[in-house]
Amino acid sequence: MIGDSGAGKSTLLAALAGLIRPESGLIAVGDSVWLDTGRGIDRPGHLRRLAMVFQNPALFPHLTALGNVEFALARELSRRERRRRAAALLDQMRVGHLGHRRPHNLSGGEAQRVGLARALARSPQLVLLDEPFSALDRRLRRTLAEEVRDHVRSLGVPVLFVTHNLEEARALGDRALLVEDGVVRSTAFPLP
Repeated sequence: MIGDSGAGKSTLLAALAGLIRPESGLIAVGDSVWLDTGRGIDRPGHLRRLAMVFQNPALFPHLTALGNVEFALARELSRRERRRRAAALLDQMRVGHLGHRRPHNLSGGEAQRVGLARALARSPQLVLLDEPFSALDRRLRRTLAEEVRDHVRSLGVPVLFVTHNLEEARALGDRALLVEDGVVRSTAFPLP
């Protein structure tokens, strides 16, 4: 999703995540209806199976990288299984060797990878990315975008990615939405 600053991209993500409630509308992912104001349906954000990653990964400072990812996993799983799955996700994001570190001992790119692993641990139906790579250098932004694309494609999960950077959009997606003044003006146009 692309558009100028203030166009409404982050507001759209917040509505999808259940952080704000639109006055009217429908939000559905597949067969799951999350909001239908006409029928009085409004599933709270914490019950929507989605993952959201912001510019700042907002890791818990008192937990290790491994602990941050474990935190997102279902409590019904045994501690051993949560640890195994968290370690596998960190490995997939290429930071498995940093599982013992706390967030203040991670670089920006490492912290963002841990944040992505934590988000994907929830087995989401939808992944929302709000400029998660903007604070990183150009080479790392492109690398992370490509890695995230490959990972979520393997899961078969759609991603809605907000960016001002057309190169990042090309690396992560194959279609784009143009948002202007809070309205999607153009949908599903191919990225050049």
